[in-house]
Amino acid sequence: MNQRARSLALAAVLFVALVLRLKGVHNPLLDHPGWRQGDTAAIARNFATLDYNPLHPQTDYNGPPPNYVELELQIVPFLAATLYKLFGVHEIFGRLIGIAFSLGTIVTLARFGRWSARESSTPPHIAGLAAAFLFAMYPGSTYYARTFMPDTAMIFFFTAALYASARWILDEDEAWGKNFWAASTLTALALLAKPVAIVALVPIFALMCSRRSFSGMLGRPQTYAFLAIALAPLAAYDRYVSSIAEWHWASGITRLHVIPSLLAAFHSWGAMHLKLRLYREALALLPGEMLGIWCTALFALAVLVTALYPRARALLPAWLIGVFTYAFVVMTYERVDYYFYIILPLAALWSGMFIERIAAWANIKGVPAAATCAAATIAAAALTLANRAPVSAYYHYNPAVYRAAKALDATLPPGSLVVMGHYDPSILYYINRKGWEEDPYLWTPFDEQSAIAKGARYYIDIEHHRLERNVELYAWLQRFPVMNPQAKWPVYETDYAKVLPGAEQRWRAFRAREKQRAKTPI
Repeated sequence: MNQRARSLALAAVLFVALVLRLKGVHNPLLDHPGWRQGDTAAIARNFATLDYNPLHPQTDYNGPPPNYVELELQIVPFLAATLYKLFGVHEIFGRLIGIAFSLGTIVTLARFGRWSARESSTPPHIAGLAAAFLFAMYPGSTYYARTFMPDTAMIFFFTAALYASARWILDEDEAWGKNFWAASTLTALALLAKPVAIVALVPIFALMCSRRSFSGMLGRPQTYAFLAIALAPLAAYDRYVSSIAEWHWASGITRLHVIPSLLAAFHSWGAMHLKLRLYREALALLPGEMLGIWCTALFALAVLVTALYPRARALLPAWLIGVFTYAFVVMTYERVDYYFYIILPLAALWSGMFIERIAAWANIKGVPAAATCAAATIAAAALTLANRAPVSAYYHYNPAVYRAAKALDATLPPGSLVVMGHYDPSILYYINRKGWEEDPYLWTPFDEQSAIAKGARYYIDIEHHRLERNVELYAWLQRFPVMNPQAKWPVYETDYAKVLPGAEQRWRAFRAREKQRAKTPI
């Protein structure tokens, strides 16, 4: 296959990938996972309308702005905000940016696979094209590429960083060449895009050790220069954003949940047994949502039977170990399927090499090229169709919720602060107001009074059944008028100037009844 034919084949893969990723691209950000997309979209809009500074990510909740949050460097939201500045706020920009990064990953994998299989007896482009195609049609990469989230950008930088690092270590012998700067810079960007990219250091250092031994790796200044360039930007960013953030998500989850659960597992057999059970459930996400059953089987077969070429011999196994270790540490607490995103490029590369070996076997056996191409085309079509099912439910959203949120956006005064009785940043995003999102069963009259003192003038009753169960808050809110009692989500006007006549007397009577009930023997 000449260069022109290879380019056309890759273009065909990119076209298929683009078509798959455009499904539901115009949907509101209420499809899966709405909570993560809502946060990302809110940060992008706040960059564009409040503070055009990538070091100042802000959410819509926890009171009046600024509401800085400790998160990864918001590359995708800031790019979207830049487009907002030029063309107005349209969430589709965020989705299209993710798709662009995903297509970039496909091109990178085509090059990565071809380079890795350069020692093969068959043309190495087969491994690269197969890897590119597989990643293009995996359920996880197909769906999450078109979500408004940072993960697809991280995967692009992560994959490119590993490719550049492998080229630097094996082709340039870890010299101060162009691949050194590409490897260290891309690794820094991957870590900034999402710190889970720290997993990339496992295969990178495995390659270094396989090349020179552990002591040899430690004796080279390039090792320390690489680490400094890769880690310093993340350390500086994290230190700054943590100093201004009101919400400390990453460090808080790690400190309060991830590390304690890991330590407990090594101090108690019961805790270890629980963690292993959760680990098994986390691994089930691979065939369930991210790779699909057939592609998981293909990947497992590739791992078991493929004798890796020298370029990939240390890289791919270390990558696999890094991913499974990460899953054991993190995904046994946060069981989220897209946390397995970092295994998808690995699965594509390893499976691509396995397919290249099958092509080589067919060539040795004298199978006609036309028959091989026909079989490959049928298998590719079957896998593509089969991989639609695992994520089909993810595209669904509730149109009634979207209409209700947009109706409130049109009804409530611009700039008003609200308390939303529901946990979901995507709904608050479409209501387009700042304020608080709270569980109406746990929110108290004292919490509501505090929010009112800070400027909240509306309570949005989304989960009415939970609000009614919170009898104290429900009774206290009855002092305020309701804007539209027949609306899907009634809104209390929590303005002390609008308190209904006799409200205090009714509240005191309620308190008296509650006290009397508390004194009654059960």
